[in-house]
Amino acid sequence: MRMALGVSYGGQGYQGWQSQPSGNTIQDRLEAALGQFAAQPIATVCAGRTDAGVHGLMQVVHFDTALQREAFSWVRGTNTFLPPDIAVQWAQAVPDAFHSRASALARRYAYVVLESPVRPSVEAGRVGWVFRSLDGEAMRAAAAHLLGEHDFSSFRASGCQARSPVKTLGRVEIARRGRYWRFEFEANAFLHHMIRNIMGCLLVIGQGQQPPGWMRQVLLARSRDAAAPTFAPDGLYFLGPVYEPLWQLPSQAAAYDWLP
Repeated sequence: MRMALGVSYGGQGYQGWQSQPSGNTIQDRLEAALGQFAAQPIATVCAGRTDAGVHGLMQVVHFDTALQREAFSWVRGTNTFLPPDIAVQWAQAVPDAFHSRASALARRYAYVVLESPVRPSVEAGRVGWVFRSLDGEAMRAAAAHLLGEHDFSSFRASGCQARSPVKTLGRVEIARRGRYWRFEFEANAFLHHMIRNIMGCLLVIGQGQQPPGWMRQVLLARSRDAAAPTFAPDGLYFLGPVYEPLWQLPSQAAAYDWLP
């Protein structure tokens, strides 16, 4: 039987999603909890790997098991063995043809930035921070240059393992609520550090250090050296993958309504 899970987690204190020898990753903790509940090893596949410090509001994973349990039992039972900052939100049996990564049509992320002369305290590790004022119109004009299919090599980490730097960025939305800015991205896939590198450029432009047209120059350069430094992981949230309705997975919108 193939099961799919929706998992949320705070990325602080973990070395990202993918299993590491240290055992201090989200995947390691989730698989350990599943194994304790099922009393047998369980290996998971996720929709999109996240880096150290990056949060997940609706990560989707799948795994195969011979164990027959009700969906609510997988949720409650697994959560019993998880730390407080990781929780299974839902579980559902899916057809064998479903694959959490390969079946995803797109992936969505949000980055939350605090604009304040004083660094964050309660929100530390959960928001990015700038102390200068940001120009929303300039950032939106810059982001428009990135929409569509492009070679995103300028925003690619040196250790990125993606086969191709060509991705399709379908949507970038930038909104402000009080002192908080929310940047939302949707693409068919993302390169390693791609959003954090784009954020670095957007914030340079938002603070008036470069004009909006500079973003196009960076994109066309196809060189990481052309872009701004990588921004912090603190305010980055994986909102989840987008699937076709035929899989009938639970609605995921409510999982991130609380974000600014």
